[in-house]
Amino acid sequence: MKLFPYGHATHPQWRMAAGLVLAQLRAHMALPDYASAPTLALLYITDHYALEAQEILDHLSAELPEVTDWSGTVGVGIATNNAEYFDEPAMAVMLCGLPSDQYRVFSGVAPLGIGFEAHTALVHADASTPDVVGLIAEMALRTDTGYLFGGLASSRAKAVQFAVGGNGNIKGHGAARGVFSGGLSGVAFGEGVRLVSRVTQGCQPIAPVRSVTAVEGNVVTMLDDEPALAVLMRDLGATLEQPREALARVRSTLVGLMPAQGTPGSDAVARSGSFGSDVVVRHIIGLDPGRQGVALAEAVEAGTRMAFCQRNMAAARADLVRICAEIREELEPEEMPIEAATALAAPEAESAPHPARRMAGAVYVSCAGRGGPHFGGPSAEMQIVRRALGDVPLVGFFAGGEIARNHLYGYTGVLTVFTA
Repeated sequence: MKLFPYGHATHPQWRMAAGLVLAQLRAHMALPDYASAPTLALLYITDHYALEAQEILDHLSAELPEVTDWSGTVGVGIATNNAEYFDEPAMAVMLCGLPSDQYRVFSGVAPLGIGFEAHTALVHADASTPDVVGLIAEMALRTDTGYLFGGLASSRAKAVQFAVGGNGNIKGHGAARGVFSGGLSGVAFGEGVRLVSRVTQGCQPIAPVRSVTAVEGNVVTMLDDEPALAVLMRDLGATLEQPREALARVRSTLVGLMPAQGTPGSDAVARSGSFGSDVVVRHIIGLDPGRQGVALAEAVEAGTRMAFCQRNMAAARADLVRICAEIREELEPEEMPIEAATALAAPEAESAPHPARRMAGAVYVSCAGRGGPHFGGPSAEMQIVRRALGDVPLVGFFAGGEIARNHLYGYTGVLTVFTA
């Protein structure tokens, strides 16, 4: 598989940014290591361009007539292999050189049908959609592996998704032009599209893992048979007799939820002091002194395990480096031709993607609360990815929630690499 052409740019006028992106795409397609006639495009824009989404899609589609399928969404920020665009008008496009019979773009007007067997899927969703968590789980069941990757659109303007399928729309929806709001859309991939995906956590437990032993809806009242509120105060070293200090500590605290003890395949705390990929982080939304309860942003069941946690920059950085190293170790061959080994060892390799890495392209979806500011500087998160993973064509966005497998995460990053 050849490298995926990609381009990204920022400009107050979207047409100027589109021109810069198109120039990069065409330059890549002219190089021998890059796909020369890709038909699937992934398009991500910042919310500064959200109101012009249809014009942008129409323009890019007209300039790239060989591209028959489009998918993407909007974020408060977007990501590329070496930069993050936050709070500025920007767009990024990656052209995926995949066999046309190995993917399908889906949306509300072109749902996945029985004519395509989905193995995995890239999913973009609207957070305002009722029961979006249930829809994500249902979508995972439509794939052979149960594996999804993607995220929720994030926007201070209109939340939009791009979805244009070369196989057309269902009857009666032919007027749809490819820009949608609400629901789910994305790309389903067949078994022939090989990819490697990892979740990186952004929070670190500050207390032991405990079991929920009594719960009323989303209010946990007992943890390991102790009053939940008392446990929280003890873990935080706080007391309700000093409410201002206690509430300040609670506001900086989150909850990591994980499967019940003994759940097959669970990965709750896989490494000492770090959450595993089965942990989903949710907010504490209130305290209930009357019931000695802690209210969470998600209803849980008795038996669920949980640990109070906080965001931690050092832990997030180390975990991000870890998943990149795991992907490189899995993909890069132990033996390679001397020419490829020389190219990868050269100092300029970092700025020159090479097919020997077996990474054709990548998609990175990170929490809108992460990015450079959380990691210490502008574009810091993507620079960590670049240094750890090596330079690879990459696009993505900063989401209102990250999707991996059948879970909706928070404060995480989901890195997915397309490989030969």
